[in-house]
Order: sequence, then C-alpha cells, then structure tokens
Amino acid sequence: MKPFIHDDFLLHSEVAKYLYHNHAKKMPIIDFHCHLDPKEIYEDHQSRNIVEVWLSGDHYKWRLMRANGVDESYITGQKPYREKFKKWAEVVELLLGNPLYHWTHLELKRFFDIDALLGPETAMDIYQEVNQKLALLSPRKLIEMSNVESICTTDDPIDDLKWHELISADKTMKTKVLPAFRPDKGLNIELPTFVGWTDLLSKVVGYEIKDLDTFKRALSERIEYFHEHGCKLSDHALDFVNYELTTEEEVALIFERALRKEALSRSEIRKFKGHLLVYLGRLYHKYGWVQQYHIGALRNVSSRMFGVLGADTGYDSINDSQIALPLSQLLNTLDSTHELPKTILYTLNPSDYEVAVTMMQAFQGDQIPGKIQFGAPWWFLDNIDGTFKQIKALGNNALLARFVGMLTDSRSFLSYPRHEYFRRILCDYVGSEVEQGHFPENLPLLGKMVEDISYYNAKNYFNF
Repeated sequence: MKPFIHDDFLLHSEVAKYLYHNHAKKMPIIDFHCHLDPKEIYEDHQSRNIVEVWLSGDHYKWRLMRANGVDESYITGQKPYREKFKKWAEVVELLLGNPLYHWTHLELKRFFDIDALLGPETAMDIYQEVNQKLALLSPRKLIEMSNVESICTTDDPIDDLKWHELISADKTMKTKVLPAFRPDKGLNIELPTFVGWTDLLSKVVGYEIKDLDTFKRALSERIEYFHEHGCKLSDHALDFVNYELTTEEEVALIFERALRKEALSRSEIRKFKGHLLVYLGRLYHKYGWVQQYHIGALRNVSSRMFGVLGADTGYDSINDSQIALPLSQLLNTLDSTHELPKTILYTLNPSDYEVAVTMMQAFQGDQIPGKIQFGAPWWFLDNIDGTFKQIKALGNNALLARFVGMLTDSRSFLSYPRHEYFRRILCDYVGSEVEQGHFPENLPLLGKMVEDISYYNAKNYFNF
C-alpha cells in the first residue's frame, strides 16, 4: 500500500506533479518571518526528546489537545515526556481535516523517514525511533536538511542581538540569520507592561526617556542598531488597525499620561499607535526596510487561562474588526510624503482578503515590482482552503506572479515542511487552473512563476 506521504502528495494533476518535482521542490527556503531563537541556532544543542521540539511552546497542538479533553498537566504541565507524547498521539488520530495531520506526518517523513501513521498503537515505537534519530539532528542540521538559505528571527528593540553577531562571525554557518524589528511592546501603550518596557529601553540607550521626543529618539537609535546588524524587516502585530488624526502635541501629552500610568481612552490609544506607526514607517523607508503588518488577531480571549498561563498559550481567535478605513489612512499618510516603505499585509480574517488585496493595489508604484504585498495565509489560515483562497484573492485583483510566498511563523526547527506543504498546494492550484482552461499549458511560463513565488521573488524583494 502506498504510504500516506508519497511523492505526489496533494498533487492531483500531471501539470501539478511536473511543476512541483521540476520547479518548486528544488528551490531554497527564505524564511523571512519566524520565531526561532537565535541563541538555539548558535549553540546548536541537540535535543534528545521529541516533546521538547514538537510540543513545547506549540500552541497549535495545545489547542487541539485541549479540544480532546486532555488535562493541562499533559500540555503545559510537568507530566513525563513519554506520557505527553502518548496524549498527543491520541489526538493525532482524530486530526483528519486539520492541517496538523499533514504537518505531523510530513515532519515524521522528512526528518525521520517514518511512514507509519501516528496514533495510540504506534506512539511508543515512533517515540523511541524519533528520539534515537533526533539525538543526531541539531538545529543547524535540521536547517541544512531543509535547504534554508535565509532566516529572519523576531526581535524586540531592546535585544542586544548578541547571538546574531556570533552567528554572523561563525564561518561554518551557511544559512544567513538576520534580526527583524518587532516593536509591539513600544506601541501597546494601553498595557500595564508599557512603562516597564520603556524603562528597559532607557537602560539600553543610556538616557532617561521622559517624553515623546526621547522615546522616538530611542526607537530611532535602535532601528539604526538593528540596521547595522543586517536587519531588513520590521514586523507589527496589529490586532486592531489603529489610526486617528492627531497632532504631535496631543500625542506628547498622551505619552506623558501613560508614563504616569493614567488610564487612556480608546481614541487616545488609537492616536498614539497611529502616530507612532507613521513615525516608524518613515524610518523604515529611510533604511530601505520592509514593514510587515499582521492584522486581525483577537488575543487572550480567556481571561481565566491568561491569568494561569499568560500570553501565547493557545487562547486566541480571529478578530472581526473593520480594517479598511484606518488601514487606508495609515498607508496614505506615509504615501502622501513619498515615505511609504515596502509593506506586506497579512490578514487573519479571511473576510478581509479582498480588502487587503484591493487596498494594496491602491498604493503600488515607485517602479518597485510588487512594492505592497498580500502576505501568506497565517496562523488559522495556513491550511489547504485558506491557501487556495489567499492565492485566488491575490490572482483575482493583483499579480500572483509577484507574490513573495510562504514563511513558517514558527518556533520549531521541525516546521520547515510547511514550505513544502505550501508549494504543493500552489502547484496543485496551478495544475487545476490549467485543467479548467484558466491557465495555458505553457510549462516554462508556469514553471518560472512557481520558482519565483517559491524563492526568487522573496530573494529580490528583501535584497537577500
């Protein structure tokens, strides 16, 4: 019987098979947004247990374990690794219809050459085999096996980038590992962590941040520092797109109130965030960076579990806030002074796909092919349906052939088969369009488009 993960997995036409095996498969990976730890890459410690690299910190898996009634002690608690793996295996057998069923078996196949389906009956055999092989697979080895050319981590402005410096100086490291600027903690003025983070920023820059001017100066210096360390991208988690007309003087007063820990109105929060996004966007333009907007998450919806486990533990959902007007105002403010940098718009709510695509088309130009991008499907949407819908929305109103492609957005070194998953879906989509007569059966033309989306567009867009 043919194994579940076989050569033509997800490829349903001869054109799709040709495009994947002759074009997409051979392309290197440019992972321009992930949450890998540069310290782990530099130190290159081998893990001896699959649970550490597969379940620790993976809120995708945690959510599904909870949905199956698994006690929290097996998820984020202190149960033995073996018992945690058994519980995950019980869930995997029920995952049909979920992309994690595919990802799980792709990772087992690609890194450990395991064809058996994971479930309660196979759990312990797979556990032992994987752990034996994992002892020989360090983070750098996994990156090399995945043919990863460039990695952009996600880094707070106060990070010293020590590990990036060490990686850059290490001539044995073939993959380029660069920082990406993620200043969310400096924009989230409404959170109780804002003042404490600002104090930390003061220590990093070496002077007191006492007003809006010194705050902006500090952020500008950190951007320059990141730029000197090879940074080419910023990233913003815009759960709500905040923008409201204001003045420098009004925002200065809002900032001072925040430093005094006074409560701010929704309008004041929007004004501060919008003002700061414009300020940062102009700096990104100055340095030739790409800014990324991850739009539409509703985070920590369970206040009870947020109090127990904190953020990023699987208690988030898709947001349904209206984004068109504030997003257009934000982009337009930057564009009106010719300071709109290259921008990637990611939307977590699929109902916003066409909004984002048509919005980006209104701000293209400056003789930069694909200057504004519609980002890959992410988080709750990086499945077959979400990817098809993203590709269709992009093709219907923009230039699909200019798309910069996929990213992992992951904390695991085992997540690189997600690029393969995306490329297989892309080739299957193109093949289905050929079969329906929507695309010509011009294999050189289609092959070039697939290679560009898989690799070359990102390489050129980010100047890697």
